[in-house]
Amino acid sequence: MRDLLKEAKEIINTLVEDRRYLHENAEVETELPLTTAYVKNKLKNIGCEPQEICRSGISAVIGGKRPGKTFLLRADMDALPIREETGLPFASKTSNMHACGHDLHTSMLLGAAQLLKRHEDDIHGQVKLMFQPAEEIVSGAKIMIEAGVLENPNVDAAMMIHVFTGLPFPSGMIAIPPAGTISAASDSFTVNVRGKGGHGAMPQMSIDPLNVISHIHIALQAVNARELSPNDITALTVGQIHGGNAANVIPDAAFLSGTIRTYSKENRQFIKERVKEISLGIASTFRAAADVEYFNGCPSVINSAELVRQITEYSINLLGKEQVADLADLAGGAYAKIPASEDFGFVSELVPSLMLILSAGSLQEGYQYPQHHPKALFNEDILYLGAALHANSAIEWLKNN
Repeated sequence: MRDLLKEAKEIINTLVEDRRYLHENAEVETELPLTTAYVKNKLKNIGCEPQEICRSGISAVIGGKRPGKTFLLRADMDALPIREETGLPFASKTSNMHACGHDLHTSMLLGAAQLLKRHEDDIHGQVKLMFQPAEEIVSGAKIMIEAGVLENPNVDAAMMIHVFTGLPFPSGMIAIPPAGTISAASDSFTVNVRGKGGHGAMPQMSIDPLNVISHIHIALQAVNARELSPNDITALTVGQIHGGNAANVIPDAAFLSGTIRTYSKENRQFIKERVKEISLGIASTFRAAADVEYFNGCPSVINSAELVRQITEYSINLLGKEQVADLADLAGGAYAKIPASEDFGFVSELVPSLMLILSAGSLQEGYQYPQHHPKALFNEDILYLGAALHANSAIEWLKNN
């Protein structure tokens, strides 16, 4: 499929144009009116019939002229609520920023759709396109699944590409994570503490929620340090603590919130239980009350061993062996598992799935800011590689399965 790579390179200007429009008009969560209108219009222009199956969630099918299975390609479309500081001529005009590269993901899948349409007669089965909102709040994939994205036709296998910048991999490197769990499950939590407010000079007449929340914060650090095996990779992070608004007033209430990242279902459940037990226990010790709330959790992405083997083979045939690597072999294996979360995990729970990594700028090339930073930059030269990789993987998998 070397011609497919050449065809993708020929549409690089279109891919860049798409990416820059999406970047300038960055939108968040499921509120993506400009983004979805743009994507639907581009799909219609190449002969697709896109359907908005849920709020800002778009599905389209290419192929079906030959019998066969269904292969899903996914791109996320939402940005982050970050004010951009790159100084780019096409910097975001909104208060949001595509600091995670989802604008590149969407552009690459639009390019793949164009290539797949050109070769529609050669597709054994059909390719389903999934343009997804709300990945940054790890709920968009679940919403689209509930809306039926994996049905009619039923999806047999799925794939996504995630670009990365600021890592020690040269631009254009395809890094394929190994089979098994490759990203962390994510759970967000809030601990609410209710005490009894009063005068700062008479603490004996109050129940100080700030004292309680401080003890809870410190105690939670012992979960990783003393209750889990050193061999287990987990992260329990408290990101904010709030309570009170005057120096001489003990407030009635305080709260803290954070995230839990785990790679096993057992640790995920254990830590959630311990956060609740520790919080309620410490609150009770100091005569306060507490409750724990969990929000927007998502499971780990599980890479299918068979898809890892097959897509690695197809990618090497497309790009050459020097451009495709096992993620576990790069940087001493430091990135064999991805500590961030990815709600594509909801898809991988239901169908054989694969997440690939495509480098869009390395430290050595001057891309010094990582994902989610207001100055993060991405190398647009790799867009055609992602488009070709999407299209080639779908065509080859359907032909061989």
